[in-house]
Amino acid sequence: MKIFETKRLILRPLRTDDADFVFELMNEPAFIRNVADRGIRNRALAAAYIAEKILPSYANFNFGFYRVDLKETSSPIGMCGLVKRDTLEDVDVGFSILERYWGNGYAFEAASAMMEYGRTNLGLARIVGVTAPGNLASIGLLEKLGLKFQRKIDLPGYGTENLLFG
Repeated sequence: MKIFETKRLILRPLRTDDADFVFELMNEPAFIRNVADRGIRNRALAAAYIAEKILPSYANFNFGFYRVDLKETSSPIGMCGLVKRDTLEDVDVGFSILERYWGNGYAFEAASAMMEYGRTNLGLARIVGVTAPGNLASIGLLEKLGLKFQRKIDLPGYGTENLLFG
């Protein structure tokens, strides 16, 4: 079941059978460096992560992280979604694309469509973005989305101080 599609992408809810893909994405050096090391070292842990961390968001908030597929091939290339964190007042947009697909504008295409979906379909008045201070690509993407740096924040489970854009 797709949530929506863009010119080149389809976004759909993640399922536990996406564990191989989630395992690959969350073990890329860039994901570990720029997001966090989630400790997902095998397919079973990836399936558990999906079941425990991603699926409940769909039920609790009617949104979450979605698998991003290339429309042309149906190949998974990343995740993008909206997250409601206990420690933030606002919903934030998140995105991560497999490194071999970087430089094609997929993250911007998915994130801008996700923000529009959040505003139009979910009625969210404000969507923010969070990134690591050294993640210049994500900083640039958040700014391209129209978000501006607001302050530094600490998010549990991320190990370092993060930047909040709104």
